[in-house]
Amino acid sequence: QVQLVESGGGLVQAGGSLRLSCAVSGSGFSINFMDWYRQAPGKQREFVGRISSGGSTNYADFVKGRFTISRDNAKNPVYLQMNSLKPEDTALYLCYLVTMNGRNYWGKGTLVTVSS
Repeated sequence: QVQLVESGGGLVQAGGSLRLSCAVSGSGFSINFMDWYRQAPGKQREFVGRISSGGSTNYADFVKGRFTISRDNAKNPVYLQMNSLKPEDTALYLCYLVTMNGRNYWGKGTLVTVSS
């Protein structure tokens, strides 16, 4: 069973930085790609960015130049470095994984609050 656990969220002032982590546990699978999503109160979940198995990344327009996704090795952990944070970045940030055989998994998220 694949499990994803996010950490690193918290309260930060506007203009500050946070680094979120997504730890992956389990065996018997290969990762196709991993995404970060976020969901603000009362809003739909939205895509933040992706890192593929080959290490390529892509991002939503609203975070380009401010957020960076990286990883230490093929599986663990995946990071979301967030700089120049804005109050509108306040949300629950979730990790999402898709395996090579098409299975998908969600973490429970870590809360980021940006004060003005």
